[in-house]
Amino acid sequence: MGRLGLTEILVIVGIVILLFGGKKIPELMKGLGSGIKEFKNAAKDDQTPPAPSVKKEEEEIK
Repeated sequence: MGRLGLTEILVIVGIVILLFGGKKIPELMKGLGSGIKEFKNAAKDDQTPPAPSVKKEEEEIK
């Protein structure tokens, strides 16, 4: 498995156009872009420290 050359990329793009048609491709790319954006936001949110537990707050109230 080597790198994809120009010919291979053109063949893949041609097949995608034949399968989905020219009008459907912008919709697919928009969906793909929003999916990647949501994934990045979720990954960024996972790196934040967890919130304090509820048990500690309940003990302080008592």
